[in-house]
Amino acid sequence: MLQHLKEQVLEANLDLVRQGLILFTFGNASGIDRDEGLVVIKPSGVPYEKLRPEDMVVTDLDGKIVEGKLKPSSDLDTHVLLYKEFHSIGGVAHTHSEFATAWSQARMAIPPLGTTHADYFYGEIPVTEDLTDEEINGDYVFNTGVAIVRRFKNLDPLAVPGVLVAGHAPFAWGKDALSAAHHAALLETVARMAFHTITVNAGYRPISQALQDRHYFRKHGAKATYGQ
Repeated sequence: MLQHLKEQVLEANLDLVRQGLILFTFGNASGIDRDEGLVVIKPSGVPYEKLRPEDMVVTDLDGKIVEGKLKPSSDLDTHVLLYKEFHSIGGVAHTHSEFATAWSQARMAIPPLGTTHADYFYGEIPVTEDLTDEEINGDYVFNTGVAIVRRFKNLDPLAVPGVLVAGHAPFAWGKDALSAAHHAALLETVARMAFHTITVNAGYRPISQALQDRHYFRKHGAKATYGQ
């Protein structure tokens, strides 16, 4: 079942490792088959070097296991909610990468300080509100997704393909699992550059709206000029 998607999701998970975004078994990536309404996600707590396509877990959009002998990632309910609410995405990646996690723990959005940021994220990379004690002690993983969706009430998830969960770590997404992993790597790069920028100059300021627009829309606009 969904062999191609299983292979793609495995590759996305391994890409998170190759990009240095994963420590031990932290993190996960998933993908969705919209036609079937099924999600493929990494199993929980399995070392990445041992993962095989057949280890991937298939669930429905209620988190019920459809295929797989292993338990799905403990973050499954967050992934599933994002697929339900962000209809334009096809993949989700979650890491505890160093610099993006530091911004998450500081509860600070990452401002658009340069054109590298603007090439991929239109505006700041937002941070969620803290979960309440009730949300933490209740359905915590689901409520993490609720906090993300709440933060994106007036944002386009394709224009800003990532978020910082306050006190936790980043999530990223894209058109498929590989794109989600790519955005997770870009988010970490932007987070690291922003940290160094602010270290060099505490009086930093974001780039102008004109420069943000120029760089973002040359790659993602209706009349994009970047690439072949």
